[in-house]
Amino acid sequence: MNPGDLRLFVGLGNPGSKYLGTRHNIGFMALERLAKKESANFKKIEKLNGLIADIGVGEKKIRLLLPTTYMNESGRSIKAALNWFGLEVNQLLVIVDDLDLPLGRLRLRVNGSAGGHNGLKSTINHLGTQEFNRLRIGIGNPICDPLERKERTISHVLGSFSKAEQTLVNKVLDEVLIGFELIQNLGIERAGNRINAFKAQD
Repeated sequence: MNPGDLRLFVGLGNPGSKYLGTRHNIGFMALERLAKKESANFKKIEKLNGLIADIGVGEKKIRLLLPTTYMNESGRSIKAALNWFGLEVNQLLVIVDDLDLPLGRLRLRVNGSAGGHNGLKSTINHLGTQEFNRLRIGIGNPICDPLERKERTISHVLGSFSKAEQTLVNKVLDEVLIGFELIQNLGIERAGNRINAFKAQD
């Protein structure tokens, strides 16, 4: 992929005040921070089942999408936005939380399975492919034991970051904004070298 090819950034999360600041919503948080930095405002577009903000102009314009469908139907909003704006799947970047990455780490990938993430699962189902760019933001997992982990996963992802974690979250989100610029200027592969090596420290 050439630098500057991406045209749609999608943050995954759940809508509503109940979910503000939860780990599962870190994709929303990343795009909200980017919009604030660029003085862009999100507007609800019913046809897209989401909130849209534009940054940049002309050939550098990027649409930011926050689906309002809830996580497990995210793909419906993403597919609608791609169709509405006349974009291809390779022009998409999905920003998503990742239980299997520790808080403070990022992973940029051009494809891959859902890995148990309902938002990615829905996206793959609606797009009919796993071949789309995604930036995974680590939120850590609650416990290593598989059985106990499954029981505690829901409360973990839908829980808020602790005060102790908040400094680290801010460092990660700042790095994500730098990552967005690198992706646009260098392309996915070269940007990934820095993004995937990043490790935020307390």
